[in-house]
Amino acid sequence: MRQDLQKNPLLEIRDLTIHFFTEEGVVRAVENVSFEIYPGEILGLVGESGCGKTVTGLSLLRLIPIPPGRVVNGDILFDGRSLLNLEEKEMEKVRGNDIAMIFQEPMTSLNPVFTIGDQIMEAIILHQRLDKTEAKKKAIEMLHRVKISSPEKRMDSYPHQLSGGMRQRAMIAMALSCQPKLLVADEPTTALDVTIQAQILHLIKEIQGEMGMSVILITHDLGVISEIADRVAVMYAGRIFEYGPIEAIFTRMRNPYTYGLMRSIPQLTETRGRLYAIPGQVPDPMHLPVGCKFHPRCHMMIEDCKKGEPMFQVNGDQFSRCIRWKECC
Repeated sequence: MRQDLQKNPLLEIRDLTIHFFTEEGVVRAVENVSFEIYPGEILGLVGESGCGKTVTGLSLLRLIPIPPGRVVNGDILFDGRSLLNLEEKEMEKVRGNDIAMIFQEPMTSLNPVFTIGDQIMEAIILHQRLDKTEAKKKAIEMLHRVKISSPEKRMDSYPHQLSGGMRQRAMIAMALSCQPKLLVADEPTTALDVTIQAQILHLIKEIQGEMGMSVILITHDLGVISEIADRVAVMYAGRIFEYGPIEAIFTRMRNPYTYGLMRSIPQLTETRGRLYAIPGQVPDPMHLPVGCKFHPRCHMMIEDCKKGEPMFQVNGDQFSRCIRWKECC
């Protein structure tokens, strides 16, 4: 962990609770989530689809649709300022400039009728106040930085003319063009083949090191963040279930859900048998079980698990939401 760079966190999320109010009922997407990220640090935010990872990421940029969504509790502090209390004009200065986001599927994030160059230049002109000539020069520089060959030529390409990996690189170039302090990468390797996934992760790590920015890497795959993250927050049913340094989570996990995710990672040594899968389904956020939200799927469940879900401090900076953390896993 790189807390040595600065003692104060760049980002603090305190008891964040986000609900969506629908005709069918209240969707409790995020419940009392708290974590921080320090300058120059990479935090992995991990969990199954529907656990609240993306909603948490979008909330940092205040992109939750209101209505039906609403932050009902908590705060988000960035550089000591509450993002939730900023006027929209002030928040517009933060988006893309101080905090940037790479979305899960670049084809839905890039405008199909504008060239890659125009879209990167638009962000630079908006936030950096450069003229068109300077913006073009910087856009070409960013495409070169993310290792897109012939960047001058690619400036005139449309999204559909690029491969999936190239589109994701273009998204990274756009997100980093204003040199943000924090990058939120939401499943940046989804739908890419294994070789390209590794290249994209290496690229994010490399540029993060060069720029000294912080990164929140959202993923469902613990294997993705095993060699890139400094700390990990494991989410389930809108809650943080385990939180701590990457070494502790991978070697001394203290939550059955983290254990299940870890066992689900394919191993090169596996020569027979089916790939492990956590039994059951992610609960409906409108009808969550009483007590620990994971207990219907947990192999360590006892009757007390149905009564509550406290967060225990396992050691100095590792936490687990499990009453049997000492016996796990």
